[in-house]
Amino acid sequence: MGSKIYVGGLPYSTTEQQLSDLFAVHGAVTSSRIITDKFTGQSRGFGFVEMSSDSEAQAAITALNGTQLGGRTLTVNEARPQEPRTGGGGGGRGGFGGGGGGRY
Repeated sequence: MGSKIYVGGLPYSTTEQQLSDLFAVHGAVTSSRIITDKFTGQSRGFGFVEMSSDSEAQAAITALNGTQLGGRTLTVNEARPQEPRTGGGGGGRGGFGGGGGGRY
């Protein structure tokens, strides 16, 4: 079990400090991060917390999973490694160019 924890179902108004404070009751928090939309900067409703030990992380997961925060139910579990991203968009741009836009 790693000490990095996934936290889903966060109210969009939750700050990183509030997230850190929520977990600090269960042990030493080394970092907390709310994931935001890269264009709008608004919270995406989930984040990650790192705790100083596996036992503290497990205690926090057990205590907080399924609890309520701001009227939303939290999903708290061990963070899985990020999947490598493949591809990269683009493609599929056929149909442009040629013709005169239908004016003949």
